[in-house]
Parts: sequence; structure tokens; C-alpha cells
Amino acid sequence: MSKRVVLVVMDSLGIGELPDAKEFNDVGTNTFGNIIKNTKDIKIPNLLNLGVGNIDGFDAIEGVKNPIGAYGKSDEVSQGKDTTTGHWEIAGIRVDEPFKTFPNGFTKEIIEEFEKKTNSKVLGNKPASGTAILDELGKEHMETKNPIVYTSADSVFQIAAHEEIIPLEKLYEMCQIARDIMQGENAVARIIARPFVGEEGNFKRTANRRDYSLDPFEDTVLDNIKAAGLDMIAVGKIEDIYNQKGVTEAIHTKSNMDGVDQTIKYLKEENNGLIFTNLVDFDAMYGHRRNVEGYKEAIEEFDARIPEIIENLNDEDILILTADHGNDPTHVGTDHTREYIPLLVYGKNVKPGVNLGIRKTFSDIGATVADILDVKAPKYGESFKSMIMK
Repeated sequence: MSKRVVLVVMDSLGIGELPDAKEFNDVGTNTFGNIIKNTKDIKIPNLLNLGVGNIDGFDAIEGVKNPIGAYGKSDEVSQGKDTTTGHWEIAGIRVDEPFKTFPNGFTKEIIEEFEKKTNSKVLGNKPASGTAILDELGKEHMETKNPIVYTSADSVFQIAAHEEIIPLEKLYEMCQIARDIMQGENAVARIIARPFVGEEGNFKRTANRRDYSLDPFEDTVLDNIKAAGLDMIAVGKIEDIYNQKGVTEAIHTKSNMDGVDQTIKYLKEENNGLIFTNLVDFDAMYGHRRNVEGYKEAIEEFDARIPEIIENLNDEDILILTADHGNDPTHVGTDHTREYIPLLVYGKNVKPGVNLGIRKTFSDIGATVADILDVKAPKYGESFKSMIMK
């Protein structure tokens, strides 16, 4: 029987402020906890059964007497609170120098080079919420056919364009041009294509987003899995985050539920290695938009699918549920938050009720995956395989 790990990142579902949260203006943040405290009667029986309420310091909801999974949380050693930093650390990389941000928009030189190479004029060029900037500049974009360029507190260069004004292929081409420009001293973690549709007053982003990342600067557990001849299957934006490095097969997804569907599809197939899934709606649809009720419903919707994922695990499979950072919808602003990430581990061969405590680095996840699959360990991280296996 094949040996597989299913690693699901519940994007942005942080579980409480990190010790250094003050340095990131994130004191008091707790994405999961504050959602529970600011909504009524959250229904998450499966996450509770796995042990989420038993995690040290997580007092927003009562734990169960006999959780079926191992549970814990992890500190972050990298400098940042963004998608790339979190995912790279999970996979065994330590990001000591935070990725460059542009809190006042991009420099004149960057914009002029981008305009010249794309034969366009830029609208925007400032930090903004992705939905607010469409309300502000969508009509002008439709009239001028010029792309909307904006950033955020994260290290991103985002290009928004209406799919009927700038076709997807052209938008992706613009993103590649931006990726080539944003290197060296101007290197940002990601260039993001943000296509949208609709009319003024009713613009809506589509599922055709693409992320253009930097190459990871060291080998990750993904590379080690691929080098060992195993499958490294990327579901959702995973292949973009690692810039295809170490990925053997990939599929983009339209939503959280599509992400679950694709994960289950791969579980039903013959493969051997890591199925690595990112569920981005938590972050993109609800965290950044500060939609507490919507975030709660998305958690409930995912919780209801957990039994289906478990039913499709074989006897050797290990399921790990985690996050990559926080995005507390009750916090000020619209940006990510510096938080612990939850760790929930389940499998027929996993000892139930094991408290993994507080891990020192997200890289413990990558180290454990490597240990379970018997491949070379990444540079950072300490495996907790011996703690959890029967």
C-alpha cells in the first residue's frame, strides 16, 4: 500500500498572537478564536474531534475528552506574516530577511519600466484592498483599458484587469513582465494576476488568479520528495507559491470546496508521496475582507467535509491540517496577522490525543512529512513523527 501525507493549509486560519506580535501591530489577534467569540454557535464537530479545542492556550471553545487526532500549534521563526513566508517555512526554509514591501506604492522607475514594456499606462499604484480598488478604479479601467496596479502590506505587486478588457493571456503576460522587473533589490515575494468581471457597482474577482513567485532560495521538502521519485501533488495555489519547484503534478482550484474535491480525487487515485492543498477562500474571501460571519461559515463548510477526506484515507495515510499565518477579521486594517498556526494530525497509525505542544518553527511540519515519507529532511525543522505514530 502506498504511503502518503495529505497536508491541507487552511489559508490564514491562525490561532492566536505570536510572542512578537507587537512588532507587527498585531497584539490581541486570534483569527480562529475571535471568529468563534464574535459569532454565534459555530458548528465544527470534526475539528473539535480532531483536537482543535485541546490546543494549548486556545480557550475560545471547549476541547473534547478524547480527541481522535494529535494536536498542537507552531511558532514562526521567519520574518513576515505572508503566504510565501509561511508556506516556505512549512517546507523547511527560514526567511530571515523579510520580503520587500512598497507601503507608498512602487517607485517611478519601476512603473515607467512596466508601462514601457507592457505598452500601457498604470492606474492606482498604491496599497489598497482588492475589492475597494475595483470600486474606485474599475470604471476608469473599463474606459481606458489600462491595468490597475496595487500592493498591500504584503510583498506583492498585483495587477487587476477585467477579463473582457484585458484577456487572461495578456494579463498573465503582464504579470510575467512585472516578475522579471521585480527582482534583485526590488524583489517582491509574488506578482498576482487579479482578473475580474461585471459592471460598475458590481465588479467581482474571478477564480483565474495566478501567482508568480520567486524561486525558493534553498531546496524544500517538496524538492526532496520529487528527488526521491515520489509524487508531489499541488492543489490550489501551491505550485505558484513554490514557483513549480519540486512539484510533479498540479491543479488550480476555484474555491475551498473545489480544493477539497480535488484533494479527494487524488486520494482515490494511485499515488505515493505528498498531496499538498491550499484552501485560499478563508484568506482571500473573508480574512482580507474582514467578513467575520462569512469566515465562520467557510470554516463550518470545510469542517463538514472532513469526514469525507478521512473516509478516503488508506491505512497508511497521514492527514495534517494547518495554516500559514493569521488574518483576523476582527482586527484593524485588511492585512495578515502574526499568529501561531494550528496543527491537527490524523491517521489510522496516529496515536489519538497526543499533545504536540508548541512547535518552535513551522518547518517541523516539513521535517515530519520527510520523516513519514522516508526522504531527505529539509534544512530546518524537527520531526514529531516519533511522538505521533503507534
